[in-house]
Amino acid sequence: MTVTDLVPYEDALASYDPVMGLEVHVELGTKTKMFCGCATTLGADANAQTCPTCLGLPGSLPVVNAIGVESAIKIGLALNCSIAEWCRFARKNYFYPDMPKNFQTSQYDEPIAYDGYLDVQLEDGEVFRVQIERAHMEEDTGKSTHVGGATGRIHGASHSLLDYNRAGIPLIEIVTKPIEGAGERAPEVAKAYVAELRELVRALGVSEARMEMGQMRCDVNLSLRPNGTETFGTRSETKNVNSLRSVERAARFEIQRHAAVLSSGGTIVQETRHFHEEDGSTTAGRIKDNAEDYRYFPEPDLVPVAPARAWVEELRAVLPELPRIRRNRLREEWGVSAHDMQSILNAGAVDLIVATIEAGAGSAAARKWWMGELARRANEDGVELAALPITPAQVARVAALVDEGSLNDKLARQTIEGVLAGEGDPDTVVEKRGLKVVSDEGALGAAVDEAIVGNAAIADKIRGGKVAAAGALVGAVMKATRGQADAARVRELILEKLGVEG
Repeated sequence: MTVTDLVPYEDALASYDPVMGLEVHVELGTKTKMFCGCATTLGADANAQTCPTCLGLPGSLPVVNAIGVESAIKIGLALNCSIAEWCRFARKNYFYPDMPKNFQTSQYDEPIAYDGYLDVQLEDGEVFRVQIERAHMEEDTGKSTHVGGATGRIHGASHSLLDYNRAGIPLIEIVTKPIEGAGERAPEVAKAYVAELRELVRALGVSEARMEMGQMRCDVNLSLRPNGTETFGTRSETKNVNSLRSVERAARFEIQRHAAVLSSGGTIVQETRHFHEEDGSTTAGRIKDNAEDYRYFPEPDLVPVAPARAWVEELRAVLPELPRIRRNRLREEWGVSAHDMQSILNAGAVDLIVATIEAGAGSAAARKWWMGELARRANEDGVELAALPITPAQVARVAALVDEGSLNDKLARQTIEGVLAGEGDPDTVVEKRGLKVVSDEGALGAAVDEAIVGNAAIADKIRGGKVAAAGALVGAVMKATRGQADAARVRELILEKLGVEG
């Protein structure tokens, strides 16, 4: 089904009520894998970070990564979950080439964290509570690269390359309970939930959660039921969606696709689906297995995990300020609206602004430069704001130079341009480019005199009481000084020399 075959979104919601379930996989930032001592460094040569254990070779035995367990507990606590006093791992059996053992070590009916919730704030300020079913520990699979086909998928490929470096990397899978009651805002809720979850795991320091690098992936489960009914419809599962925008688009597309199938008298197939970034569509993957098809059974090579209650409470006591609470505090401190705070969050600028303020800038100046000139440059270059080659300390120095009168806004933008170009820190750029504001009264006075003589008619208008015309003379002086004069002081001098009160 293509985008053109879909039921209009409003028509779909007029007849059906969407129910979602979101499964988010978070790669933990541990130095070693979940059940062996292999490194987890990104960018290593293919299959260089493997051993008999993560390759599933006979005779090898797993050992649980303690930091992985600690990270799982932190995530569970931050999600308001109960932490199991006793839990264990299970074998999830299925064959796929990137699963060298032919089973995944995971948790099934005994997760380490369960029965929690996460409050998420939508763009208009409404808070929506997402109930959490469970957060459990498991290991990642390897990576398959399909070669020779047109789509990069296995269908049509001539051969596949397998890299097992990722096999065994610690994962936490966070599964929601069915999300009901979101209505037309279901796609927005899905996006906001994943965004909040990403901020949470970053705040905990357990993962960088970079979705574009696969460190955080979302499976979007969606079904429709006729309005006014309670029974869930058949669900589809759009796998491995790796951006916030794509999570929202995938949910929206599936709502429209399900509605089109149901409205035409068709039947929804329980299946996995692939998301296509280019047009926001999904296509069928494989028929979706039920839990019993995986033949789960307790992992015989690992002892149960029984976190001591004292340890759990120690971890609870050192949890950082959680993202939504922090954002609300900062919003009040900065005196910005909920809409503006959402824009700052969407731009990925919260931590950058905080760091710039800590480096000495005022909050207004820090927001101005990150959300203005620097956001513009990041958008032009197609990169994240944090990826720009300028530090919060350098932005704070630019703000300080403006505050002390050494730079005006125009010169500050040129200074930032120089820093981004690799010409050095702000002071070096100012010195090399000769960007300091002209503050010498003699030089400014001479430039003002020249502007008055060269624009006699305008000067006469000002003498006659049309003070607004002074802007033209200010512009002439700024042009003569290459924008390096203090415009406010120039205006004062013009009015003084023409004997007019400002």
